[in-house]
Amino acid sequence: MKNNLMFKVKEENELMKFLLENLQGKNKNNIKSLLKNGQILVNNARISQFNHKLQIGDDVMVSRSRITENSLRGINVVFEDKDIIAIEKAEGLLSMASDKEKEKTAYNIVRTYVKAKDPNDKVFIVHRLDRGTSGIMIFAKNPETQQKLQSKWAETVKERKYVAVVEGRVEKDKDTLITYLKENSAMVTYSNIKPIEGSKKAITHYEVLSRSKGYSLVEANIETGRKNQIRVHMQSIGHSVAGDKKYGAKTSPLKRLCLHARTIVFIHPTTGKTITLSTKIPTRFASMFKENKIIREKNNAGEKNDNRK
Repeated sequence: MKNNLMFKVKEENELMKFLLENLQGKNKNNIKSLLKNGQILVNNARISQFNHKLQIGDDVMVSRSRITENSLRGINVVFEDKDIIAIEKAEGLLSMASDKEKEKTAYNIVRTYVKAKDPNDKVFIVHRLDRGTSGIMIFAKNPETQQKLQSKWAETVKERKYVAVVEGRVEKDKDTLITYLKENSAMVTYSNIKPIEGSKKAITHYEVLSRSKGYSLVEANIETGRKNQIRVHMQSIGHSVAGDKKYGAKTSPLKRLCLHARTIVFIHPTTGKTITLSTKIPTRFASMFKENKIIREKNNAGEKNDNRK
């Protein structure tokens, strides 16, 4: 295939049937390979399900470039349209380049993924996650969308929830933490009950999802997005995030920072629609606790992303 192929859907159909009708010389096995290699896009989003339902007016593209599993290692695409791409980032992966690491970053992996479709496409950083934190990150596909999201981030983002394994038994089932955070010259953030010069107000609402011997599974809904906010707030009440040596953790049961950006709800800057993206609680987090109704409900929600444009 020398060039990308473009088709417009004229009647409702299933993707496999549509491709068989429009790709001369291709059989079901050929098309399954295209789907597996990320070469089929519907309305600019890569589709791997052969029974995906097509609607009248949908744009179907067959890309000349393959996306291999290896090239996407470290990310999972959870949402994509012409303006935005959202991924689930693995822990240990930098959001963007640093002095020590230039290549193996979420930004570069997403950039490679997007350019495989069109070498002229670009991606732009909107926000970051700490290297040790896994979970949802949003990138823009053009500078206009990046500017809209960054300049009105507090208004655009309606909800951000994280899940964490913290040390000890958190006694209160729910609580709200309100303090003032300030970073020192060693780049360590401290929590203060009262405002001091240079500090910023931080609000975290948390709920305990489960408890086990020595640990609690907590969901934190951040009303403000300060640097290291959840890590500092959990330390402030004597329950550091497991694996977080920087902020007081004495143990590392999973050999990682046990913090995951699970859910984000935001207003799409172009369509104005509310987009809800949610992932499952990391399996290794959940395995430390006895499964209960709350964990099952959270994980079920993580399978029902609103990926519509």
